[in-house]
Amino acid sequence: MAGRNRKVPDHIVKIFDKYTANNVRVLSKAHALEMLKAEFGLEGDEAEVMFNTFDKDKNGKLSVWEFQMFCTCMGEHAQEIITKFKELDKDGSGQLDGEEAREGLKELKTGTGRLLSEKEVDFFIQTAGDGGVIDLGHFTNLLYRLKLYNAPAPK
Repeated sequence: MAGRNRKVPDHIVKIFDKYTANNVRVLSKAHALEMLKAEFGLEGDEAEVMFNTFDKDKNGKLSVWEFQMFCTCMGEHAQEIITKFKELDKDGSGQLDGEEAREGLKELKTGTGRLLSEKEVDFFIQTAGDGGVIDLGHFTNLLYRLKLYNAPAPK
């Protein structure tokens, strides 16, 4: 596979390896959820959504490559992203409906400091979720696409 030759940054491997055994670069769902809760302060349901979002091959396990994608998208900004998501989730459903997403996206600025246009807001709502509904995983990917949070620099 093409992606296998890229080196995973040491700070990501260091976190991942705390939860692996025998140098295997794959975590069971239980170990992955434990890691997401312990290392990033996610609640049970938040960890579950993030696991399901980043288990790209849907095999019920989290590889070091999938974890690297999580770190790139959310990383050290996990609590900020969750807080913002909860602020926007007015009805506390754990999902943003079209109106909640629209209101929230109108307030967000891109990494360059500008507000999104109406067309951009519409585009992101249409492409971020399932049928216009955005969960925490979709929201995290959306913020990454908007370059609102930069991935942490390798340590």
